[in-house]
Amino acid sequence: MEKLLDQFSYGLFFWQLLILVVLVLVLKKYAWKPILNAVNDREEGIKNALASAEEARKEMQNLQADNEKLLQEARAEREAMIKEAREVKEKMIADAKGEAQTQADKIIKQAQQTIESEKQAAVAELKNQVASLSVEIAEKVVKSELSSNDKQLKLVDDMLEEVTLN
Repeated sequence: MEKLLDQFSYGLFFWQLLILVVLVLVLKKYAWKPILNAVNDREEGIKNALASAEEARKEMQNLQADNEKLLQEARAEREAMIKEAREVKEKMIADAKGEAQTQADKIIKQAQQTIESEKQAAVAELKNQVASLSVEIAEKVVKSELSSNDKQLKLVDDMLEEVTLN
């Protein structure tokens, strides 16, 4: 250090100091302002980006909440539609069963009426045939019975006995 103090020159110091001051002024005018402006702009850009990211995050949370709400509403609507479809299905089945039962009862009633009318017709036809056969048999019997006087008298006596017995 003593060596530096021994070789110290005020002229050289003055010129070095003058160059340093000029350099600082030149740097201040042309370099530091643009550098500081660039750093400030960069800092401002980072702040804006962080704010935008925060807004995007909040927006994303809101969208997720909205999506969850829509999803829950869609599920509830789906459940309501399924329930309604089940009710409609059950009602249709019940209506179809009722209609089928009504049709079956109607068909059974018609069949019973048809059977009854055919039964009555058959009974009437049978009565007619029996009556016709009875008349024919009676006619033949009477012809054979009444062919002689003795048989006629015997028939009258028999009938009289039956009438009194009853």
